[in-house]
Amino acid sequence: MTDALIVIDVQNDFCPGGALAVSRGDEIVTGINALMKDFSTVILTQDWHPAGHSSFASSHTGKAPFEMTQMPYGPQVLWPDHCVQGTAGADFHPDLNSNRADMIVRKGFRAAIDSYSAFFENDHQTPTGLHGYLQERGISNLTMLGLATDFCVNFSAVDAAKLGYDVLVREGLCRAIDMDGSLEAAMDGMRDAGVRIA
Repeated sequence: MTDALIVIDVQNDFCPGGALAVSRGDEIVTGINALMKDFSTVILTQDWHPAGHSSFASSHTGKAPFEMTQMPYGPQVLWPDHCVQGTAGADFHPDLNSNRADMIVRKGFRAAIDSYSAFFENDHQTPTGLHGYLQERGISNLTMLGLATDFCVNFSAVDAAKLGYDVLVREGLCRAIDMDGSLEAAMDGMRDAGVRIA
């Protein structure tokens, strides 16, 4: 009862054909559904942006997707518009067994700040509430997987380790964007934080 499976952002916009598609992102769904059977607690995260979110390149004149900009909370990648609240792109992949979720953590819903981590907004201070939920449930061991390895999985895993959880990332059930060496940097960062990679 101290273990939980955290399934990160397995949404249409992050799968092939989506607005911010991760290569082969849909291939992990069957394996995730199978793994859910091994956990009494399953938590899903869902990117949930209002239209015109500050992390969208379209909100910045003269900026293109994947350029960097400076926000009050630090450097920010500018993304294509994606996972906009209430759109099909923000929905979970149709084959994902979302009915197994004890909890769905929506993130990125504050217009002025992005949120990669399941635990904190990108200012690394504003909590999502997930930590409190896990503490109330007495959960100390987290298995994480989903999309994308080098962004939301990475940030979630590192934050979880910093908060004192035992964290395992199932690399085979993740897919990465891998932008300018971001995957290698993420893997090194997770290991340095004490995250186990399987």
